[in-house]
Amino acid sequence: MKKISSLVVLALAVSLLTFVSHANAQQGDPGDQPGYVPSDSEEQLSPALQRQMVFFRSTEAPGTIIVHTSERFLYVVQGNGRALRYGIGVGRDGFQWQGLIKITRKQEWPDWTPPAEMIERQPYLPRFMAGGPGNPMGARALYLGATVYRIHGTNQPQTIGSAVSSGCFRLVNADVIDLYNRIPVGTKVIVRQRPEV
Repeated sequence: MKKISSLVVLALAVSLLTFVSHANAQQGDPGDQPGYVPSDSEEQLSPALQRQMVFFRSTEAPGTIIVHTSERFLYVVQGNGRALRYGIGVGRDGFQWQGLIKITRKQEWPDWTPPAEMIERQPYLPRFMAGGPGNPMGARALYLGATVYRIHGTNQPQTIGSAVSSGCFRLVNADVIDLYNRIPVGTKVIVRQRPEV
């Protein structure tokens, strides 16, 4: 009898998890809410994720961007063992990548055209959205090579520090504006899954 009740409990747990997973899939990606405009208080990050100067060992030239996806930080090398660190949101499981690339273009208040693959996963998304405060691309975008990936702002600041995107790196709007003003087209970007030892 004890074995049967354990099986019943297990079956109920599996059913509940399946229901919750299906419900979450129906709600869509918590990081994409086109049209939502965050309040000033929502844009405030926890102290650990706020932009700050940190000690950072690197042989890369000042101005190089280094993204550590596992840490959820983007660093701009300053030289003399220092870097400016920004808290970021990164790609969720299956959408993380690494490599060496350059900034090929910059845009203020970019338009958003979700790629076909994203529309397939999230059919509720608009096919196009003009730039502006409610746009998921946020206030600025720095385009990475010839890829669909960008470093951009967000209208979902609560996603900073988490892995929810489709491969882009997101910052709160104040931080992406700061980064945009510091970084020229042609800047080297290194994306790493794990920090070097």
